[in-house]
Amino acid sequence: MGVGGVSGVTGVSGVVEGAAEGGEGRRHRVAVLVRDGMLPIEVGIVHRIFGEARSAAGEPLYELVTCALRPGEVRTDTDFTVNVAHGPEALAEADTVVVPAANADYGPGEEQCAGRLGAELADALRRIRPGTRVASICTGAFVLAAAGLLDGRRATTHWRSVDDFRRLFPAVELDAEVLYTDEGDVLTAAGVASGIDLCLHMVRCDHGAAVANDVARRTVVPPHREGGQAQYIRRPMAEPQVSSTGAARAWALEHLDRPLSLRELAAREAMSVRTFTRRFREEVGVSPLQWLTQQRIERARQLLEETELTVDRIAAEAGFGTAASLRAHLQSALGVSPRAYRSTFRGAGAGSGRGGLVA
Repeated sequence: MGVGGVSGVTGVSGVVEGAAEGGEGRRHRVAVLVRDGMLPIEVGIVHRIFGEARSAAGEPLYELVTCALRPGEVRTDTDFTVNVAHGPEALAEADTVVVPAANADYGPGEEQCAGRLGAELADALRRIRPGTRVASICTGAFVLAAAGLLDGRRATTHWRSVDDFRRLFPAVELDAEVLYTDEGDVLTAAGVASGIDLCLHMVRCDHGAAVANDVARRTVVPPHREGGQAQYIRRPMAEPQVSSTGAARAWALEHLDRPLSLRELAAREAMSVRTFTRRFREEVGVSPLQWLTQQRIERARQLLEETELTVDRIAAEAGFGTAASLRAHLQSALGVSPRAYRSTFRGAGAGSGRGGLVA
């Protein structure tokens, strides 16, 4: 369902090398493409998260610009408008393009229901350079899908819109349960709050956990929610939830350096292993063992970035036991060795970027 020429705006190899710095002599440039009926909170999220990212010297790591199909007054879904100074030409200079939702995405408008882009929007998207990272928030995923950018890829959107999305874009591997997806050069977030998670995730990928955590502290939000965590969707329950798995997760995070079994975690919540596993997946979106591996990887990344500990010591502190196990898990999750990861992000505070991570 892509529009001619639009589906080629990203390359299969991911973000162009050096994109986290935005190329020679300038900061990484993030363009936010807004449309009539935009949700101001989603536009503000992008500006706030990327705008708060700073190097170790306190310098901004990103340059942000808001653009519309035509410069001038753009309607929002509220009782005020926004005056946007830039037109679609700003997309041609962007290293990352973010497409937030618009209220027309939710309605029965012919354009969205047909799964096609209007000519003006299609022309704007054709300005995006090959290799540019493209992301959507909420039903902005309809735009990326209509442009052909999500064909054959995992994506998500707001849970209220999943039926329409599946009907319109059967070539997309829609995961309606998760907060966000990352396919390298194309990313999608499920809704408003998960837009925060996605933007923090991109900052973390570009500049490391220390920078992303600093942004989270500045904006008073959780520093990290896994993309696989479930959306908060109301479902009928066969039995009341008299307990949760939160205490077990908090305890596990304090004891990642030791072997942790499902039986031990379930006992923290006075549940059977079967009940604990079911409730854990309902609350978090992945199995307990998958979640533990994710947390161990995050702990190892943090220690590689922020300490001088040896790889053997980091493997022990993160609960992998041996350096060989840490190397295997990091290679599987990120495609790099601990040494390469540390080398990349040791310079990230000065804005060294993402290139080494995907090399």
